[in-house]
Amino acid sequence: MTGRGEQRALPFVLMRGGTSKAVFLEAADLPAAGAERDRLILEIMGSPDPRQVDGLGGADILTSKLAIIGPPSVPDADLDYTFAQVSITEPVVDYDINCGNISAAVGAYAVDVGLLEVVEPVTLVRIHNTNTSRILVARVPVRDGVAAVAGDLGIDGVPGTGAPIALDYRATGGGITGALLPTGNTRDILDTAFGSIDASIVDLANLCVFVAASSVGMTGIEGPGDIDDMKAVMAVKEAAARLVGVDGDGLTPIPTMVAPPDTYVGFASGQRVSADEVDLVARVIGGRPPMLHKAYPGTVGACTAVAARIPGTTVADVTRPGDGLLRIGHTSGVMEVVGRVSPVGTAWRVDQASYDRTARRLAEGQVFVRARGPGDSPS
Repeated sequence: MTGRGEQRALPFVLMRGGTSKAVFLEAADLPAAGAERDRLILEIMGSPDPRQVDGLGGADILTSKLAIIGPPSVPDADLDYTFAQVSITEPVVDYDINCGNISAAVGAYAVDVGLLEVVEPVTLVRIHNTNTSRILVARVPVRDGVAAVAGDLGIDGVPGTGAPIALDYRATGGGITGALLPTGNTRDILDTAFGSIDASIVDLANLCVFVAASSVGMTGIEGPGDIDDMKAVMAVKEAAARLVGVDGDGLTPIPTMVAPPDTYVGFASGQRVSADEVDLVARVIGGRPPMLHKAYPGTVGACTAVAARIPGTTVADVTRPGDGLLRIGHTSGVMEVVGRVSPVGTAWRVDQASYDRTARRLAEGQVFVRARGPGDSPS
């Protein structure tokens, strides 16, 4: 950090990845992981404040995100990437989760700043996500030595089109719990205050818990503002966390409600999505405080596609029969993901878990933070 007086300056880049935005910082410019780093991150984003008016956050779960980039700490990776989900209304920074949309932006960022040898027309970026201790691969289109922006890929929830960045999560299974199916089962019964609920817990890209939407009083085609009471959903999350031995106060397992194909109106576009355009419908609850995602997290998309291809899961139960391409009907439209698995004895091997996103650099410069915490008196 540099600066004089009561503020310090840190270099930053603001990037959109898929349906999300994040502030990018270099690890070398930050304190070591801990309370002081979290204080700086909260101040950079302007949290806690429902408007995030005193920071760079966008007052939405999709835009209150931060990526920390550093040199690789493991073999076979080009860089380390730590994702931070910053609460808007609470002084909390969560690190128990990855963001698939921002992962696409990480690939573009690595190309743009020259963190590896850049090859045209496509550069392969091996990203070590420290949140899950797994390596994911981004294939970034390159033109004139930088990440390409123009292209024909449209994403529901993002205006316009862009150049496709292909993300491959096949090697991320068990990143949180050590196993693709943490309990060894395709389905478990969760004991909650709302009764026994069938669930499938799958750990790929992110740790997710999938339940039938009807089991928690939902339809699977809700839009923002349609869910008044999330107690049953959060009870599912907490019960799944207890079952697999993770911190129930974190953001994972990510509760994902699934239902058979249905017709609804996309939140972002206002366009009608018909049942024959999707293979299932799904809704995700996350963040602090918990809220319905306005799009579909990329990592949850990869996990959903894999779960859909494993017979006996709650996802497979509601998914139109098929193999490979999966069309997920989400809050803002449709997300296409490819998922393929193969049986290996009594377990499953992930052969493919991939999707395309777009990303681009939006701004760069310096972000200013107080030399002391907000409210502290100068000495």
